[in-house]
Amino acid sequence: MESAVDFEKLVRNKYRMLIRAVESRGGDKEDVALVRKAYKIAADAHKDVRRKSGEPYITHPLDVALIVTREIGLGPQSIAAALLHDVVEDSDYSKEQLEHLFGSPIAYMVEGLTKIQGIFDHQSSSMQVENFRKLLLSISDDIRVILIKMADRLHNMRTLDGMPYHKQLKIASETLYIFAPLAHRMGLYHIKSEFEDLGLKYTEPEVYYELEQKLQEAEEDDGVYLERFGQSIETLLESEGVEFSVKRRNKGIFSIRRKMLNQTITFEEVYDKYAIRVILDSHPKREKSDIWRAYSVITGVFRPNPRRLRDWITSPKANGYESLHITVMGPEGHWIEVQIRSKRMDEEAERGYAAHWRYKEDNSGNTALEEWVGKIREAIENQSSSAVEFVDQFKLQLFSEEIFAFTPQGKMLTLPKHATALDFAFEIHTDIGMSTLGAKVNGKLVPLSYEIQSGDQVQVLTSDNQHPRADWMNWVVTPKAKSSIRGFLREETRLAQEHGKRKLTRMMLKAKSELNQSTTQKMLNFFSLKNPKELHEQFGSGRLSVEQFRAFVQEESGGFYQNLRRRFKPKPSSLKALKEITGRIVFGPDQVNLEHRLASCCHPIHGDAIFGFIEQDGIHVHRTDCLHTINLQGRFAEKVVLAQWASGENRGFNAVLRFSGMDSPGLILQVTSLISTEMSMDIRALHIDGAEGVFSGTISVHVLDRSQLTDLAQKLKAIKGIDRVEREFTKIV
Repeated sequence: MESAVDFEKLVRNKYRMLIRAVESRGGDKEDVALVRKAYKIAADAHKDVRRKSGEPYITHPLDVALIVTREIGLGPQSIAAALLHDVVEDSDYSKEQLEHLFGSPIAYMVEGLTKIQGIFDHQSSSMQVENFRKLLLSISDDIRVILIKMADRLHNMRTLDGMPYHKQLKIASETLYIFAPLAHRMGLYHIKSEFEDLGLKYTEPEVYYELEQKLQEAEEDDGVYLERFGQSIETLLESEGVEFSVKRRNKGIFSIRRKMLNQTITFEEVYDKYAIRVILDSHPKREKSDIWRAYSVITGVFRPNPRRLRDWITSPKANGYESLHITVMGPEGHWIEVQIRSKRMDEEAERGYAAHWRYKEDNSGNTALEEWVGKIREAIENQSSSAVEFVDQFKLQLFSEEIFAFTPQGKMLTLPKHATALDFAFEIHTDIGMSTLGAKVNGKLVPLSYEIQSGDQVQVLTSDNQHPRADWMNWVVTPKAKSSIRGFLREETRLAQEHGKRKLTRMMLKAKSELNQSTTQKMLNFFSLKNPKELHEQFGSGRLSVEQFRAFVQEESGGFYQNLRRRFKPKPSSLKALKEITGRIVFGPDQVNLEHRLASCCHPIHGDAIFGFIEQDGIHVHRTDCLHTINLQGRFAEKVVLAQWASGENRGFNAVLRFSGMDSPGLILQVTSLISTEMSMDIRALHIDGAEGVFSGTISVHVLDRSQLTDLAQKLKAIKGIDRVEREFTKIV
């Protein structure tokens, strides 16, 4: 009874917090009444329902609504939709009833959230990329839907501890794969950072907690220094009569980890773990001049690093982000990042499009946002690739940096970094892209694959006789160009298939046979092709000739096909059909022995946290911290199976350690003696490169389990001269 009373108090407090948040953001009596009404309906719909933590389910919509109003800054309609987002799915309330009670905008948002929820809730296919277009359509129809979904996913990530481990891994991978890039592209930097950190916490918990501890220790050491530096900045700006506030920003754990991997550096070598943020209280007309004035004051005392200047004041990011980032040499020789922005810019940086579109319930829009949303809709409507490719392309565009280029008439076009002259042509117009013959950049003739740089002036050359070719796909990066080229090639392929089928039918008649399922299958095996369409296309395009058809007829008559078929019998591709064998890894809750192999990308060994992924030739076993994990778990969760090490005989594993340090005489002998003599381990391969007193190398050893490898790494690091030892991953190309 006491527990129930406590829960009632918890719900009541959250509800009061929500009402106060609505009022503090300028909500009037009508706004508060709307939120109260939505809460009553939601509380009724979810009564007697509990979360896995034991809390009443209504705490979840309340927390989502609090995120929507406090952290994203949406209005009362969005708050009401957040409270109601699970009502249709979990109760007898219909969309029509909600429309009658709250009006069509709120009912539409709830319907959109219900549809999106179905995409992610199916255990069989995690992302269900075939339905991912629904998610993107919700963006292009009403951006509030995806913003509320962001809040919903954020609360789920914050309360993920109560889930089983395999569900934690699935949801976290999914979040890193799609939701973090979406948050980034929409300017929700705080939420994006939290998505990434929480994602790392559940996909690589050991790494997360290690970096978290190091960051806390570093903060204790650097806190006083940063405080003094911040005070110095304040003194400088006060002397100039600037109205401002100063706060500190800590770099996210995930961002630190990414930088360590990308630059192959240690935690201690990441110098921008913290930043000082200067927020100016400026009138909109004076924002830019005040920011550059503050820049001049700060760099007049502290020497800036010109290579680390990031000017998003002159050229804001596509999602509206505006800020000036500089890195200066602080006291005692430490590099410190300083971010300078106005109060308006800071709010937009924290809340993204929600801040500068604001949804004043009148659907008034923002030009930059509408342009981006328009591109989303265009990409959806012109989609001609597979669902997986479409999602991948869209994801890459979310995180891509931008460049600016100009037409000969002076019109500026925004393109993702690494865009080519051919991308530029398609960005002008699809018809121009389809007939592009070449391009001139800054008056000089360049190939279509030329990578455009910011500030380039590009003149596109066209011809009526020019058409897209298959190799064009290697020269474009934008979804618009890819989908247009792929659409043209698909139509060309279709025509070739029709021609090839007619051609094959005639040749089979001449050979006194007919084109049926049996003869088609024989030809597929003879020519090593995948399906009848490919066979027809090969003959229709001329890549397979009449002479090659005659060779097939001759071999078929001699019984060659039967021998070939027996030798290359295809292996099963589904989990149920996989051959059961005795192995050192078992799968699923029933711990079944299935045909498998250890993934070459991460080389799991006994003791590593692992999962299985179904491939054509069996199950491939990956470490959960494999570089491929997020892609596999986020895109193809239907192919992911639970895996664990079986008890019993352990035949050992090959593992690779990378080590580096200062070269010294006898170092190699110490390493080999430690491994072979002291630890009685087999060395499978050893490679050392040394120059100018430093060395780096790899050593492959045969170990029984992870604990033995960890012990070896610690002992190697204890050898004088070796300063870094780490387990090697195979890099993703």
